[in-house]
Amino acid sequence: MIKPNQTKHIGSNKKILIFCLTIFLFLVDLPANDESQSSLLFPITYFKLKNGLHVILSEDNSLPIVSVVVAYNVGSINEKPGKTGLAYLLENLMFQGSRNISRMQHIIFINKTGGELNAATLEDKTIYYQTVPSNQLALVLWLESDRMKYLEITDSKVERGKNSLIEEIQHRKATDPYFESFFAFDKLIFPDFSLSHPVIGKEEDIREITANDVKNFYSTFYTPNNAVLCVVGNIDKIKAEELIKKYFESIPKGKEVPFIPVPESLEKKSANEIIEDSLAPLPGFHLGYRIAYPYSDDFYTLTILEYILLKGKSSRLYKRLYKKERIVSDYNGGIETRKNFAVFELFFLGNNEIMVNRIQKAVFSEINKLKLTRLSEKELTKSKNMFKMDYIKQYSTSLGKALFLTETFLSRITLDDLPLELNKYLKVTPTDIIGVVNKYFIPDNRIILYIKIK
Repeated sequence: MIKPNQTKHIGSNKKILIFCLTIFLFLVDLPANDESQSSLLFPITYFKLKNGLHVILSEDNSLPIVSVVVAYNVGSINEKPGKTGLAYLLENLMFQGSRNISRMQHIIFINKTGGELNAATLEDKTIYYQTVPSNQLALVLWLESDRMKYLEITDSKVERGKNSLIEEIQHRKATDPYFESFFAFDKLIFPDFSLSHPVIGKEEDIREITANDVKNFYSTFYTPNNAVLCVVGNIDKIKAEELIKKYFESIPKGKEVPFIPVPESLEKKSANEIIEDSLAPLPGFHLGYRIAYPYSDDFYTLTILEYILLKGKSSRLYKRLYKKERIVSDYNGGIETRKNFAVFELFFLGNNEIMVNRIQKAVFSEINKLKLTRLSEKELTKSKNMFKMDYIKQYSTSLGKALFLTETFLSRITLDDLPLELNKYLKVTPTDIIGVVNKYFIPDNRIILYIKIK
């Protein structure tokens, strides 16, 4: 179910409640720490249908296109032991036909308009999105409403989907030598089953999934009261509302979405383990720290720290590992959020064990510097400016804006908090950086998984 605080400002005694937000977001070309920045108009209309469907509209007449996002508040986190892969399987089945749409016809319809579409299943959400010419909005709404209400789930479709999913898992294992190590690391840093098992599922579980399993999962989670619809682009707001009500309001409200038994917090805990892999061409290691929950005070500081350490060629780890010592073959990482939890993950590969040890010492050295030495304003401002550009790029297109608003709605923050969000990141100080590094980047909160070559 959508969290209560997402709609706390809405009265429950009205069938449809509409309010408009004028979002002011900061311009790119202004200093990152200037609190008197100008603003960019970002209009939003929100309303809720009587069946519980949340709707977000944003008019953008810069191009004759419209983007439609339908997101369900469901993912692998909602799966039970022995039933992994259900959410990912259903993503595939949502394109396999409904009462009025034959198999793959949804894709054919969108392609014929010259539009684009895609979908994504994550740990805590499943998102379907498409961008089409603005005169095709009714088509997209009809397609999305039809599979929300009338998806056809048969034994043959489920078996075909299961076989396709198992082939994908086997392909990933064959082409990604570190596929297994990432899942092993997830088990260490996310100790709860709901958070740690792979979104794509496990082969042995997928083979046992039945059509009834899929039908129950669909009827429980793919309901209007567990979804948000976002439409952004060249629209007439009144006509768009009429179309949405026409296609979606007749869909019955689903049953109460079951509570997910996830831990309230991730305790600080260390681990140091080794995995041997005969397929891995190079040795390496995963490194992780459990950090503050998303959109808490510390989370904003940790996000800027991510840029200081990892983002771009001016980041500390890039300059140390690539430019100065030239000891790393590859690395990546950053903050990963799952539901109400967040971790800071890093992954490194070296040419041999000696290089891996040197990489680890260099990484810890850079972390320790941040614990002891105050960051210069110049370096902090550069990182903030990089973050601000990435933040604003999220909504530079109609699809980007629709995904941005959808993600915001499903997060801990609410739409009416948006005007204040960017400035929370830009207010981070050097003292804040020292504080979070000393609080979270400590040995007692450090998870390491070494990858050894057999």
